[in-house]
Amino acid sequence: MTFRTAISAIAVFVAVVATAAPAKKPVSATRRVAAAPVQTAHRRSPYVGAICADAATGRILSAENADAEAYPASVTKLMTLFLVLEDVKAGKYGLDSMAVATPDVNRCEASWIGIKVGETMSVRDLCLTLMVESANDAAIVLAVNSAGSFDGFIDRMNSRAAELGMTKTRYYNPNGLPPNSSKRYPWKSFNVTTAADQLKLALAILKFPETLEFTSVKTCDLVKTKGGYRASVTRRVNDPLRRTELAPGESIVKSLCNHNNVMVKDKQKIFNPDGREAVDGLKTGYIDAGGSSVVITGTRAGKRAVAVVLGSSSAKERDDNAARLISDALGALAW
Repeated sequence: MTFRTAISAIAVFVAVVATAAPAKKPVSATRRVAAAPVQTAHRRSPYVGAICADAATGRILSAENADAEAYPASVTKLMTLFLVLEDVKAGKYGLDSMAVATPDVNRCEASWIGIKVGETMSVRDLCLTLMVESANDAAIVLAVNSAGSFDGFIDRMNSRAAELGMTKTRYYNPNGLPPNSSKRYPWKSFNVTTAADQLKLALAILKFPETLEFTSVKTCDLVKTKGGYRASVTRRVNDPLRRTELAPGESIVKSLCNHNNVMVKDKQKIFNPDGREAVDGLKTGYIDAGGSSVVITGTRAGKRAVAVVLGSSSAKERDDNAARLISDALGALAW
């Protein structure tokens, strides 16, 4: 092979390789910046409003824009639970009474347990799924079971809110879903509230010892039974995991996990000096228009605090601020 021939062969080889494996495009020196969270009157950074108090006395420990209007989303379910517990105390029905799903149950969307018209579930287990899964259909079943009609329960929600001094709160549904043009949604407006109003509700509902029975549950199994469902608690705050025992013909549909990250997630938990977890409730909420909200409570050295954070731009902001508020409050009360 002559020198000229060899050079030609190499040139052909290089051309083939270049064609088979084209050069990569140069990497841009600039990085794409994530879009900032939406800021509105009802969804802001770090929050629309917040407040913290001593649960025993109601003494305010800190507050910022506590009277600013916000959309509570699923925090609404605290009022639903409160009215059910009042029914039970009054002897209207018991926690072990069975409730039947009416056609009203179709007027919602996830998160839900999937209970269908005609199926049954105990009031106790509906309350569990209401607090753990934030089940929108459970809220409707409880509402109709309580008042006999959807509209009747909404009237009672607003009447009771007024009696508690929640002067800037207005409810249009028992679960916090936003208004929707679909015929499934009978409401036309957002539920509205303030951090100060939700503190009043939290202080009232904590007077029922059954409240923490539901809000301190981290996980539970939804079990399909003949004709309906039941809920089996698998873990509570400061308790070990336990297994669900099934009766013949029963099956686990799915496992439910509480949305309260400060109570559930290891990296966000608050521990007391004795090593026990501090937070044992109450309820989170989220809708796009209203951001992320939470009413949170916990104990230390026999003292209980409550904090409310409404309308955060993100779940992280909500959780970070709620954890800071409740931790500072517990530290101050236990000092």
